[in-house]
Amino acid sequence: MTRAWTLPVLLALCGTLAAAGPAAKGSPGTAVAVLLVFLALAALNSPLIFPRSTGAQEARRRSEADGRPIVFWRPGCTYCMRLRLRLGRDARRMHWVNIWRDPAGAAAVRAANDGNETVPTVVVAGRPHTNPAPSWVREQLPPSA
Repeated sequence: MTRAWTLPVLLALCGTLAAAGPAAKGSPGTAVAVLLVFLALAALNSPLIFPRSTGAQEARRRSEADGRPIVFWRPGCTYCMRLRLRLGRDARRMHWVNIWRDPAGAAAVRAANDGNETVPTVVVAGRPHTNPAPSWVREQLPPSA
């Protein structure tokens, strides 16, 4: 769990340090702007922006039952963040597996990507797809009830 929060915490600390300079020079507006940019980056890289993760085994079981894709991801991944943000509300209709929290998920990603932990890896109907276009992923969702 601490590994997932390392980058957001570092971004928040760097933002605080970067804002200290303008604040000390009497530019509180600049300091606030710098701090807000770093805090926004920290929030985007935090585990909070992604739907709740499940384990790989549980995600497979649920996917077989409801036909929804499985997305293997990790915090701090720019491509995972792009996929999540472009899917919007549809992201909640998929099963998300954080490979840093689930060793079985990391093993599944390595098996699909020649030993590399390349994410996002989206599994649709048992077939892995590495870093697919968000529009394609949206098309793979079963019709909502």
